[in-house]
Amino acid sequence: MNNRVVITGLGVVSSIGIGWESFWASLLSGKSGIGPITSFDTTDHFTHYGGEIRHFSAEGILSPDSLTILSRSSQFAVVAAHLAIGDALLSSEQMKSIRVGTCIGTTMGSVQTSEIINQFIVLRGTTDFSNDLICQVPTHSTPAAVSRLFGVNGPNFMFSTACAAGNYAIGYGYDLIRLGRADVVLAGGSDPFSKVAFTGFNQFGAVAPEKCQPFDKNRKGMMVAEGAGILVIESLEHAIRRNAPVYAEISGYGLSCDAHHMTLPSVEGVARCMIRALQETGTSPDEVDYICAHGTGTPANDKAECAAIWEVFGSRTKKIPVSSIKSMIGHTMGAASALEAVACALTIKNNVIPPTINYETPDPECDIDCVPNQARSTEVNIALNNSYAFGGNNASLVLRRFIP
Repeated sequence: MNNRVVITGLGVVSSIGIGWESFWASLLSGKSGIGPITSFDTTDHFTHYGGEIRHFSAEGILSPDSLTILSRSSQFAVVAAHLAIGDALLSSEQMKSIRVGTCIGTTMGSVQTSEIINQFIVLRGTTDFSNDLICQVPTHSTPAAVSRLFGVNGPNFMFSTACAAGNYAIGYGYDLIRLGRADVVLAGGSDPFSKVAFTGFNQFGAVAPEKCQPFDKNRKGMMVAEGAGILVIESLEHAIRRNAPVYAEISGYGLSCDAHHMTLPSVEGVARCMIRALQETGTSPDEVDYICAHGTGTPANDKAECAAIWEVFGSRTKKIPVSSIKSMIGHTMGAASALEAVACALTIKNNVIPPTINYETPDPECDIDCVPNQARSTEVNIALNNSYAFGGNNASLVLRRFIP
């Protein structure tokens, strides 16, 4: 089978907005979700800023019991799924009568819970803590929570391919629908802010002092952040049958592994991923109207990504808008490419490209059109969503305007 796959619902939990409407408005206005970290003391760290979500609450969506037993990562995913399902106009009765799957990606899983357990054991010298905490730790608890709370009894997967995990999850969900193994899939990614991730990236010297500046000559690093993005994707036949709204069509994706280095990206590996995505979807490089970049703001990653784009698109590179929303929301780890997929779908739907903010000084080694500082209105029919991860795990997703 070769079913067409469309996006019919969007759910967002981010530092610049809960719900796609707020998220999208903030992206287009160039709003930053970066600020001083409040969840733990950063005195002993090199940097003190990140993309935390302030005043998040799952009350009203989750019962008091569920609030107790679900980790922050799982709560993010459940709220994003709730918003996406509502946006797709799917009722609970419909969800029970069709084949629905869950595919979610992550980098750190429920690491905040592990940190809490660590405080009990190491700092307090006790194991007198709730068993609920133990149940939160396994990474599969996040998609399991989504499936349980929304009655999704089809395929259930967690992808742990780090910063590319959201695209991996969407790609696998796409395959399930294309091959006729599911009618609808809740696909995306979720990651909480954690001391482990923040400390680790600080130790690598990869975190900027106060702001993320992708592609800028004076960029100093990424911003650790948190969030969740869940998309409702379904077969076109099913979407038409229930008269569902359609944001965009998923043409397919490409995957590659650098097989090179744990942290340093390979230009060849990144280019190979984009080439596979274009080839597998029958898309010519001349057809791509927008690239949603991985764009972390680190010197090495941005340089490698730009070099790979030049390798794939040649002299046309300067004519393709390439922006990074991480300049606004920071790096949300496993949620990153899922939130960027949401941005791509909205870009295609509205013909507006979100900007790369904090851009001040051009870098000859990043010779691209990064849509500096202001959103741009232009026709976008095909968008390429790039994501790259530790270990050289690369995933590029191709989205296009839906034409019946």
